[in-house]
Amino acid sequence: MKMKMHKCKKCNIYTIQDKCPKCGGNLNVIYPPKYSIEDKYGKYRRKLKEESKM
Repeated sequence: MKMKMHKCKKCNIYTIQDKCPKCGGNLNVIYPPKYSIEDKYGKYRRKLKEESKM
């Protein structure tokens, strides 16, 4: 049995259950971004991060 973290679409809380314990809403399975040495979008993420600091 694999345990996967879920996030509620409505109230934005995290849980391992199948339904949101707070509102009973639908949940999304959350996955971390896949790691790659050849980061195609790294340049854009760094640029966005720099722009958000200003």
